[in-house]
Amino acid sequence: MSKLGRVLVAMSGGIDSTVTAMILHEQGYEVVGITMKTWDYANSGGSKKETGCCSLDSINDARAVSVQMGFHHFIVDIREDFGDYVIDNFVDEYMAGRTPNPCVLCNTHIKWNSLLKRADAMDCEFIATGHYGQLYWHDNAGQNRTNLNDVRSGLAGDGGRYFVGKSADDNKDQSYVLWGLSQECMARSRFPLGHMTKPEVRQLAYDFGHEELSKKAESFEICFVPDNDYRGFLKRRNPGMEAELAGGAFVDQQGKQIGTHAGYPFYTIGQRRNLGMAFGKPMFVTEIQPDTNTVVLGEVDDLVRNGMIVGGVNFQKYAGLPPEGMEALTKVRYKDRGTLSMLSSEVPGQVTAEFYANVRGVAPGQSAVFYDGDDLIGGGIIHSSSR
Repeated sequence: MSKLGRVLVAMSGGIDSTVTAMILHEQGYEVVGITMKTWDYANSGGSKKETGCCSLDSINDARAVSVQMGFHHFIVDIREDFGDYVIDNFVDEYMAGRTPNPCVLCNTHIKWNSLLKRADAMDCEFIATGHYGQLYWHDNAGQNRTNLNDVRSGLAGDGGRYFVGKSADDNKDQSYVLWGLSQECMARSRFPLGHMTKPEVRQLAYDFGHEELSKKAESFEICFVPDNDYRGFLKRRNPGMEAELAGGAFVDQQGKQIGTHAGYPFYTIGQRRNLGMAFGKPMFVTEIQPDTNTVVLGEVDDLVRNGMIVGGVNFQKYAGLPPEGMEALTKVRYKDRGTLSMLSSEVPGQVTAEFYANVRGVAPGQSAVFYDGDDLIGGGIIHSSSR
């Protein structure tokens, strides 16, 4: 066994996870590759052909690299767990009038749990992924900040905290989707790409002799919605819902009906396009009322919110908030630049965020993530917002 340890690498067949395996192999780790089959495209019913992380081509690409570099590779079927948790939640959230974030749930509740379970079974000390983020540890005093990629064994000392930090590439930073990682998961995880930019990763793939891989396109769709048509996916999962929900009311801010819609699950907060009718001026979805199949529309300023309540909070850098609360940069969506906020907590697992500047498009069901500089304080699911 390597002196550096044995690491289980999640390999999707894409460039990021493949380069992750290559880096760790070159560094001298004993690498074991694993590809998780999360979804069967044949069951999606979409129009797009099978591509992405769960396709046969991607699985074969991951295996081919493993064979070439001389380390073991395994395929694990987690479709049942994935479907029961991630897909059911995706459908349930839309049916409840909220906007889900399936990638967060998949990362924190399915993939990491599956990786840790297999890592234990294969005597792997660490797990690694191709996420663009960095992992740190600090002691109770906030001193001795250590980047885990510089550590070859467990950190000494009790009471310290593990936490995610932003990656070096702002355009690729994925810390937002990693807020749910537990202390146990972070202690054993490694993100070798966290200090790199995407062009550097592509160059490294080329330098390793994989020119075709270095040019491989990225996939931005939800893996189980390959045609990027979530409306069609909901219809296929709930036959008859379109007819049942069609004809609901579009109402203005005063509650006056101004049109009809195709069914409330087919709309999200902040949506402007594909409303199905013209109103003579730009109109946006500002609220969804599932009990009455009503979608509230307004102008852009009607999207403004000055605060929100976030539930299911997982704390990372700190064990919780101080009694007086604390300031943090708060992101309410993946590409959000963040807004300075005051955080407070009177209910365990729940945080109230008061924005110092008004924020548009706060959508219940989406993730809210709190930052201390580049470090994750934690995050949770948006329950409600306030004007």
